[in-house]
Amino acid sequence: MTSLSPGLILILGALAVPLLRGQARNLYMLALPVLGLASVLLLEPGSHWQLSVLGIDLEIVRVDRLSTIFGIIFCIAAALGVLYSLHDQDPVQQVAGLIYAGAAIGAVFAGDLVTLFVFWELTAIASVFLIWARRSERAYRAGMRYLIIQVGSGVLLLAGAILHFDATGSLVFGELGLGSLGTNLIFLAFGIKCAFPLLHNWLEDAYPEATVSGTVMLSAFTTKLAVYSLARGFPGTEILIYIGVSMTAFPIFYAVIENDLRRVLAYSLNNQLGFMVAGIGVGSQLALNGTAAHAFCHIIYKALLFMSMGAVLHRTGTIKGSELGGLYKSMPWTAGFCIVGAASISAFPLFSGFVSKSLILSAIAEEGYFVPWLILLFASAGVFHHSGIKIPFFAFFAHDSGIRVKEAPANMLAAMAIAAFLCIGIGVYPAPLYALLPFDVDYQPYTAEHVVTQLQLLLFSALAFTWLMRTGLYPPELRSVNLDSDWIYRRALPRLIHAGAEIFKPLEMGLRQAGLRAVYAVILRTERHHGPTGILGRTWTTGDTVMWVAILLGVYLILFFL
Repeated sequence: MTSLSPGLILILGALAVPLLRGQARNLYMLALPVLGLASVLLLEPGSHWQLSVLGIDLEIVRVDRLSTIFGIIFCIAAALGVLYSLHDQDPVQQVAGLIYAGAAIGAVFAGDLVTLFVFWELTAIASVFLIWARRSERAYRAGMRYLIIQVGSGVLLLAGAILHFDATGSLVFGELGLGSLGTNLIFLAFGIKCAFPLLHNWLEDAYPEATVSGTVMLSAFTTKLAVYSLARGFPGTEILIYIGVSMTAFPIFYAVIENDLRRVLAYSLNNQLGFMVAGIGVGSQLALNGTAAHAFCHIIYKALLFMSMGAVLHRTGTIKGSELGGLYKSMPWTAGFCIVGAASISAFPLFSGFVSKSLILSAIAEEGYFVPWLILLFASAGVFHHSGIKIPFFAFFAHDSGIRVKEAPANMLAAMAIAAFLCIGIGVYPAPLYALLPFDVDYQPYTAEHVVTQLQLLLFSALAFTWLMRTGLYPPELRSVNLDSDWIYRRALPRLIHAGAEIFKPLEMGLRQAGLRAVYAVILRTERHHGPTGILGRTWTTGDTVMWVAILLGVYLILFFL
């Protein structure tokens, strides 16, 4: 049976967007992710579209419970992103956003590595326009760096797929595991897109430079596609536990001192990815369920937080914590939705983050990874610190900046309201989410132990924040540039190359002059024989020409008879 990939509904449908105007365009764009979602829900498990190209068997649509849950949440995220951006009639963003979402949806249903590569690269190419659409020099430069890194990860994926095919004769995208050069390259490609430590800077560099609507879309797809790919290809790979806990811990410090609140959320995104990666590393059914559930919830509450900060940026023109404060008076609905997102990411009971993060923490504890479990607890407290408190506090409360603006546009509020409703709904009644998970679930998040432990953790974090603020030890919100590991390739490496060039400049000049002298000598020698006065450049008489022709013919005949 052949079924169209749900992602193609959005990709092909996006091409018609510029042809429409006004409400017709808005309704059409909203209909595309809804149709995509309907298509996902109608797909039965199994293989639905196979092709043979140049002797290679491709599986365009392969459906199972893991791909279905990611397909559902990607369609929901696309619908929220479209609704949130309706006030901005920019066809570049609208077309790019739909193609980007469609490519991510297509990728999670890819049954082979070649199909995955095609959609993988399409996400990179389409998403960069969401950054460039801000039309500033900073956005252009950040977009170029983002594109190079994302396309580079695709090249690694393709190289790994070719080597894997050469070694095994198979391109099936299933459990790959580490061990061969091909699968190691694929793992690295997934790690770049998932923002592993030291490979993460593209995220904090690019997302805050994208447009208000673009950042909401970016937060949903790229990194979660990588999480899906790791869960598909490398479940139970133990090194992912330690990579994951590292991802949860180090962004906390950057998020605390960062002044740009959208960059704080980018670091927070990196932190939340760490929980999912650690769950994949454990690899048990409970852990993989936790990863899928946390990705589902994270896409919604992270989008909600980026939406609220985007609304602030849209109305005030700034997102610096040092310049904001007191906005709850002007934007009460946005402040309320932001608090819901903050409670969800902090895993407050009755909010979505609690019912998904509990699965991962329980799985890690059950498998005996005590130290990683402790680090994840510390990271949970840090999340509440920088995303649960810092974001709403400095944007809407703290000191009154005196900024008075209108509330966010109606479409923005509607998108935030739906996301907030889902955050609370999933938190209060997680059974529908659990029913979508890759494996059957027998788990109760609301036990006295879970609730009390989590409340103690949150209370401790709140007390620490209050104490630091009252004693003046909390890092103040200042205009500043925080150095991350991207300093290595953006500043240190170019300076090192420049310094090396200065040191080796005499040698380079000597080699260049020697090369020029060699070329000049060749030219002189050539001119000596082929120039106007050279022996081969002279005009011969008819008799000399005939004589040389006869000699050459004679030599040819002798060689022929020999």
